[in-house]
Amino acid sequence: MSKSTRTLNIAIIGCGGIANGKHMPSLAKQQQAQMVAFCDIVKERAEKAAEEYGAKDAKVYTDYRELLKDQSIDVVHVCTPNDSHSEITVAALESGKHVMCEKPMAKTVAQAQEMLDAARRTGKKLTIGYQNRYRPDSLYLKQLCEAGELGDIYLGKALAIRRRAVPTWGVFLDEEKQGGGPLIDIGTHALDLTLWMMDNYKPKSVLGSSFHKLGQRKDAANAWGPWDPEQFKVEDSAFGFITMENGATIMLESSWALNVVETGEAKTILAGTEGGADMKDGLRINGEKLGRLYDTNIDLQAGGVAFYSGTAESESDLEQRLWIEAILEDKEPIVKPEQAFVVTQILEAIYESAKTGKAVYFE
Repeated sequence: MSKSTRTLNIAIIGCGGIANGKHMPSLAKQQQAQMVAFCDIVKERAEKAAEEYGAKDAKVYTDYRELLKDQSIDVVHVCTPNDSHSEITVAALESGKHVMCEKPMAKTVAQAQEMLDAARRTGKKLTIGYQNRYRPDSLYLKQLCEAGELGDIYLGKALAIRRRAVPTWGVFLDEEKQGGGPLIDIGTHALDLTLWMMDNYKPKSVLGSSFHKLGQRKDAANAWGPWDPEQFKVEDSAFGFITMENGATIMLESSWALNVVETGEAKTILAGTEGGADMKDGLRINGEKLGRLYDTNIDLQAGGVAFYSGTAESESDLEQRLWIEAILEDKEPIVKPEQAFVVTQILEAIYESAKTGKAVYFE
């Protein structure tokens, strides 16, 4: 089959931090994509994005509904706060566009379900921006898991621990707009990685706890300067204990502020019947051979990883390239919406359990 030579017309809705930090710079490197429309409630942000990344006649909008009327747009990237992910994604799918929505899929399970339903109804592609899957260590570990090197993986730890790195800009501290703090912001990446490696998307029960212990402090030490305790409406750390239908267990740890020295973000630790793996410092595999225990650090500079040529393609560049290819070649995206939906289910259950003090059971 000959490769498509078509160029996709892409629209960016939400021209803030994540669009500028990830989506637009990586899309600009894709030969078969051009950004033709930009929308933001702050018009100047959309104009700046259009000037920097737009095609020659790129259009600027402040209302995404107006943008979606343009039939020449093939793909929409949703880079807005969590509470509007579902509304914009559903409208974009209904208007005949493929959608990449930034993580997490949605603020609530009900909203994520509407997105899934719309994708199925319209036949358009939907993916969620979990770029940590595209790191060299993630891709190599996924190959090992698929090859059965770890055997039956029955224990996973999903780690997203910061000691003091509370994002103080945008709407990160606003529970109404975001749905939560570190759990929904960075815990979501660690959980996505862990479920993907285990290839297990059938949760049975969740027990969760969340804390708002350090967020009330004034003039606290923080990577991005002190936060305003009055604005800090979300948890500063949250933890979950997840059991799966097949008995496998996952522990999820997330924090923006926590008195620990050992930190790590978007990392997973796995234990299976044949071996284990962790991402604590690079990628390390452990096991038992000929009556002896061993552990091996994997050299990820040597290439040979699926989708990874050993070149300097960053995870976000690779994420965008494979997304464009999925559309042009009519393949399933790497991050399937059904997988992202389960992540949202588990996150919501942790928050619910933390509030009620009771375990949440899935039907």
